[in-house]
Amino acid sequence: MPQFGLGVWKMSNDDEVTTAVKAALDAGYTAIDTAAIYKNEEGAGQAIKDSGVRREDIFLTSKVWNDDQGYESTLKAYEASLERLGVNYLDLYLIHWPGVNKYKDTWRALEKLYNDGRVRAIGVSNFHIHHLEELKKDATIKPMVNQVEFHPLLVQEDLRAYCRKQDIQMEAWSPLAQGQLLDNPTLKEIGDKYGKSPAQVIIRWDLQHGVVTIPKSSTPKRIAQNKDVFDFELTEEEIKAIDSLNKNERMGSDPDDFKF
Repeated sequence: MPQFGLGVWKMSNDDEVTTAVKAALDAGYTAIDTAAIYKNEEGAGQAIKDSGVRREDIFLTSKVWNDDQGYESTLKAYEASLERLGVNYLDLYLIHWPGVNKYKDTWRALEKLYNDGRVRAIGVSNFHIHHLEELKKDATIKPMVNQVEFHPLLVQEDLRAYCRKQDIQMEAWSPLAQGQLLDNPTLKEIGDKYGKSPAQVIIRWDLQHGVVTIPKSSTPKRIAQNKDVFDFELTEEEIKAIDSLNKNERMGSDPDDFKF
């Protein structure tokens, strides 16, 4: 699984998503993250097809939405995502939210897809520790990935420690806190030292915490800039300074409150 990729949440299913995905692949990205609820799988898939990059060289992720949770409905939702994307497999398929009561049946469907060789990896998104512990009671395969909200305002220390111990790869959505930190003095000062933007500093902070990161941008120039984070390294003191920005503040919903 690549350490870094493009997220396409809130991108329209037209020129916006196709331009972004093409720009990312042109810039050397190898991972694209979408979801059924984003309603842009068709555009993302078309961009991949038009890019000329071999399918096997792209790590493609999608997610089953809440309305499709359950065993049979998840299997159908997976096929529908493949059709919209124009591919015959996914590299990673995730349960988008834990919700209520259905995620164990949904997970059984993901296990079947994995055991049948239909998907290369399976995981979850927005799962707290207690969701993962509950899933473990009946799962035969442990989630390989947990994609959650993670940024300097929400450092998720307990969840990160749990995922490390359980050998579950944590992945960050909204790593730039929807732009809330781009004027932060601490991040600007650190960035000035390395000739980097606050966004690049945050992405580097993600990577040094061992968290896979998928910043969203639909601007080709910014897409290229976001990837330019492999030529510097934050010191331990700088990482601690960024950690200290934590306020346990979410840009999205708390998974315990996001019911359906």
